[in-house]
Amino acid sequence: MLAANKTRSDFAQRLREIIDRYNSGGSATEDYHEELMLYLEALSSEAERHTQEGLSEDELELFDLLKKENMTIEENQKVKLAAKSLLIRLLEGQPKVLVQDWFKDGQSKRVVRTTVEQVLHSNLPDSYDRVTFKEKCDNVFELIVGYASEGRKWAA
Repeated sequence: MLAANKTRSDFAQRLREIIDRYNSGGSATEDYHEELMLYLEALSSEAERHTQEGLSEDELELFDLLKKENMTIEENQKVKLAAKSLLIRLLEGQPKVLVQDWFKDGQSKRVVRTTVEQVLHSNLPDSYDRVTFKEKCDNVFELIVGYASEGRKWAA
């Protein structure tokens, strides 16, 4: 699941903590069984969350990066639309943004960065101040560059 969505790193960290506590011998085995069962329930729920949110796995990953604390229902919908719109623009929009090896060229990187900013500026709620907007753009851009450099997901 972490390979499919990098925003799920808290699940990997939580499992590591359970394993570390077990290895240190701090509690009874029954406690770990119970904790692992709760962890599996949360993992199963997370695996289905994209369906509940009405998003694809890739859209959910972008949504998780773009959302902020205490959003209204309307803001939540706008952020979902922003995630969908951004993915469509990156993958299907013209002129093509994600060209071959774009992440290796400064000008191509600026085009992708500008496209991310334009789409998010058009779609994110007005409640996103400049600092929050910049942070969200940075996070999304870094994710896209990371995947491209690994030859995964949205790489051209």
